[in-house]
Amino acid sequence: MTDNNVNDDWWKQAVVYQIYPRSFKDVNGDGIGDIRGVTEKMEYLRDLGVDAIWLSPFYPSELADGGYDVMDYRNVDPRLGSMADFDEMAGKAHEMGLKVIVDIVPNHTSNKHQWFQDALRSAPGSPERDKYIFRRGRGSNGELPPNGWMSLFGGPAWEQVDDGEWYLHIFAKEQPDLNWKNEQVHEAFKDIFRFWSNHGTDGFRIDVAHGLAKDLDSRPLSELDKWPVQEQSEYHSSEHPLWDRPEVHDIYKEWRKVFNEFEPHRFAVGEAWVVPEHQHLYASENELGQVFNFEFAKANWDCQALYTAIAEGLQSAEDSGSTTTWVMSNHDVVRQATRYALPQVDSSSYHQLDKDWLLRDGQTYFEDRAKGTRRARAGFALEAALPGSVYIYQGEELGLFEVPNIPWDRLEDPTAHRTRGKYTEKGRDGCRVPLPWVAGDTPAPAKWNPAFGEGASFGFSPSHTKDGGPARDPHLPQPLWFKDFAVDKQESDETSMLSLYRKALSLRATLLTPTGNVKVTALTATEGRISYTREALVDSKPAKLTCLTNFSQTPAFLPQGRTILVSDSLTDDGLLPQDTTAWVVDAMEE
Repeated sequence: MTDNNVNDDWWKQAVVYQIYPRSFKDVNGDGIGDIRGVTEKMEYLRDLGVDAIWLSPFYPSELADGGYDVMDYRNVDPRLGSMADFDEMAGKAHEMGLKVIVDIVPNHTSNKHQWFQDALRSAPGSPERDKYIFRRGRGSNGELPPNGWMSLFGGPAWEQVDDGEWYLHIFAKEQPDLNWKNEQVHEAFKDIFRFWSNHGTDGFRIDVAHGLAKDLDSRPLSELDKWPVQEQSEYHSSEHPLWDRPEVHDIYKEWRKVFNEFEPHRFAVGEAWVVPEHQHLYASENELGQVFNFEFAKANWDCQALYTAIAEGLQSAEDSGSTTTWVMSNHDVVRQATRYALPQVDSSSYHQLDKDWLLRDGQTYFEDRAKGTRRARAGFALEAALPGSVYIYQGEELGLFEVPNIPWDRLEDPTAHRTRGKYTEKGRDGCRVPLPWVAGDTPAPAKWNPAFGEGASFGFSPSHTKDGGPARDPHLPQPLWFKDFAVDKQESDETSMLSLYRKALSLRATLLTPTGNVKVTALTATEGRISYTREALVDSKPAKLTCLTNFSQTPAFLPQGRTILVSDSLTDDGLLPQDTTAWVVDAMEE
């Protein structure tokens, strides 16, 4: 945590820790992480060195999509706690100097949301239905969907209701898309932002930020099939009827007025899978303020690919007048330690390789964990010195790998349920397995699969519930190899991934200027090495920090100065080996 948090624009250079609440820490023993678990581990988060926590959805939900099917935007899922628990958690975070960011899901609601239930009870063309996207079907009796779109989770993107109309769901059928041409939808979300701001929330993460504005009326729906739903980030113009439309920015300009009602002003970071040239539009100070730079997370462990992602992120920040974000992992992608451990194929085939590897329980390709760990360490050191916000996904700081072999009947992701009969895609649960906190709380091998544990949870849950009964197993099974990654085991190891994260974040907080739009100079990618420099403060005196990452087999000479961080050991003669990053500081000439 830095002194940056006293500034109104704290988020511009913040380190943000993403919490997937159901898998972070369980206090009551029901096998599901809860809000009180976040409160219990607040010291851990402070000591890690983050500035803010971001909570993925914790609202009442049927869990058709991990909580992103929201039934009530102004409450806490009873399985995760209460509003009183949230207020206590936010209060403790603020006592420790940490900010709180919550996830807002404005593209769709749950099909159990009161609005949608009212729409089902109302007639076609009614005001209740106008809050969603209902259309008549094709065919002589409307028996066919309005067009041939397929949802991102598999299956048709249209679902028919009892009176014959169809509603659009870009994601699961339990997630009907909202109609952002409806004024009541606009006003409701303004009030949602006010509600959470009044409960101590400092900022918002906007789910599917590039998808709210849709154009389904200017052309026949049958003509829109040529723009597949899956092509989220391929278009530079406003041709696509669903994604990255210019009208979406009118919505965010409205929201900015609400954010500015509070002191300090609230901010938002958009999940917008758009071409790099459009990122700055969402990050404008007149709109959200910041947008995720997913190019960094999408890049292979490749010198040129990561150089391009950095250069484009910095340019986007320059264009927006804000700062960019650096993201290596989140709840939707395979963990980076595994990504970097798998074959680094052409980027156009990369995610298909991930899916195939998961589908086959991690047996299709060799996962070189030693190499993946080394690269993940170097990648974080490369990322952590960059100006802008760094987003860390829970468990990343422990070096966790993806869990690919969760049995089909234990999976929760809607993608897996949609494709289970075809066995084509297992989904995202492998990065959502509950965290290991205590190595000594090792479960016994499970009877259903000896690679997993049962009867204990590496400290994720207490041993017993409050009524004295045994705690339930975690909602997703933990592999027995989690023992080697437990927090308590890593805290006592100076060479662990956790120790590297703590050291890097401590140096970032004390040496790297936290305010303003910090500039990077001398960004280069030559001979398989990425290097960049930025301003630093050493003993309150201006200095230059150089970050050097070596991707090549040939060890590299370090620049002049004092080496303050190395992601792994140097060679015996002091050179930087392959897949290693170093930070070197040098005093500026006066």
